[in-house]
Amino acid sequence: MRTVLAVLFDGVQSLDVSGPVEVFNGAERHRPGTYRIRTVTADGGPVRTSSGLTLVPDHSFADAPAAHTLLVPGGEGTRRPDPGLVDWLREQGPRAERLVSVCSGALLLAEAGLLDGRRVTSHWSVCARLARDHPAVEVDPDPIFVRDGNLATSAGVTSGIDLALALVEEDTGRDVALSVARHLVVFLRRPGNQAQFSAQLTAQTARREPLREVQQWITEHPGADLSVEALAARARLSPRHFARAFHAETGTTPGRYVDRVRLEHARRLLEDTAGGVEEISRACGYGTPEAMRRAFVRTLGTAPAEYRRRFRPAPVH
Repeated sequence: MRTVLAVLFDGVQSLDVSGPVEVFNGAERHRPGTYRIRTVTADGGPVRTSSGLTLVPDHSFADAPAAHTLLVPGGEGTRRPDPGLVDWLREQGPRAERLVSVCSGALLLAEAGLLDGRRVTSHWSVCARLARDHPAVEVDPDPIFVRDGNLATSAGVTSGIDLALALVEEDTGRDVALSVARHLVVFLRRPGNQAQFSAQLTAQTARREPLREVQQWITEHPGADLSVEALAARARLSPRHFARAFHAETGTTPGRYVDRVRLEHARRLLEDTAGGVEEISRACGYGTPEAMRRAFVRTLGTAPAEYRRRFRPAPVH
């Protein structure tokens, strides 16, 4: 029986709490005796979330049970945290077997000195602040979650669900995690190194209609000729003018945008289909399996076959 202790405070983001808690509770329903879920506030009184919901805890700091997994959510209440909360985390964090933060909850752990020398992530909007205010912390703003020993940190809101599913799979095995994911209608394993934003969200949307249409075309036709010359012709611009305008309006070059779209498409095909690597490399515009392999190793640190082995759901018999 693992006690999951979720810390509550005024201004907490409700989904940062309820998302992971639903995952752990779902695992407990499928395999009774796995998790005991408890919530705690400083004085044992109710708190109001940033969305106006009222949450009533099980415990106060004084009578909280020992935590196997100490879950620290984020929210507006992390901007100017209660010193008593930070002091309690400083004392209790090292005692937990597993320390988990969701969204800006990483700010609370950093204030408590629990992230020094560790690699972490957080919501994209607070990563710069986290790195600036806590230079001893290695902040990676890209992944949706990061594991560093017994520390697990996640990005914004729904990534807490992804992280919780990964922890449930680690604790109980794939079958239980898959059952929970199906019940919640979410992906079983959105890999932690997946970026917080897709290519379309990372790049700005171009202001001019021809460039917006080209962005959409790239997304819908990753296997097409996506050279600057071909894309410029589609936008009815010279290649040089197109490259300058695309970068100015999207914040990235056409080549980098194409690379990211193709990589995302290849990852989805590896996860969701039984197509061979050669077939997928052609469908995504790489041309050869070796070209796709180089792109995967360069960006993800793993080859396509290994990526599929790790992240494609097992067949249901």
